[in-house]
Amino acid sequence: MAEKQQQGPLICAGVLIGAGLGGFVDGILFHQILQWHHMLSTLIPADNLVNIKVNMFWDGIFHAAVWIMTAMGLVFLWHAGQRRDVCWSGRTFLGSLMAGWGLFNIVEGLIDHQFLGLHHVYEYSDNKIPWDIGFLVFGIVMLLEGWSLISQGRKDAIGKEVKNEIQ
Repeated sequence: MAEKQQQGPLICAGVLIGAGLGGFVDGILFHQILQWHHMLSTLIPADNLVNIKVNMFWDGIFHAAVWIMTAMGLVFLWHAGQRRDVCWSGRTFLGSLMAGWGLFNIVEGLIDHQFLGLHHVYEYSDNKIPWDIGFLVFGIVMLLEGWSLISQGRKDAIGKEVKNEIQ
């Protein structure tokens, strides 16, 4: 009898890696390259050397957190790779990465931008809300597209089960 193919371990690993990578894109692109904001730039404006150093410290804490998240995802991916019952589907994994990045944007956008007001996507704009909403919309689109790919990946798992039963 063929064993039921599991998607959960691959999805969990992909979501963690995707969230971590989304955090790295945010930190590298918005914090460092474009310098649109820093972790605490609404509370501590980056308008003098001391404030910039404080913000850079918290940017580093943020990067350490997303690094840990990514590393945990890689550990989960390694463990999933050791299991015979995990269906290796590119659609499932890519969808999980996208869903993780989308979840990162939604959680970070709601908590840091809206609820806590630590920073906004583009601090130098007179109207910060459209930038923040765009960040959230991008996250929602990534989550929905990721979910769609994960759903399509279920067909891969079912196909593998049928193939195993035939053999």
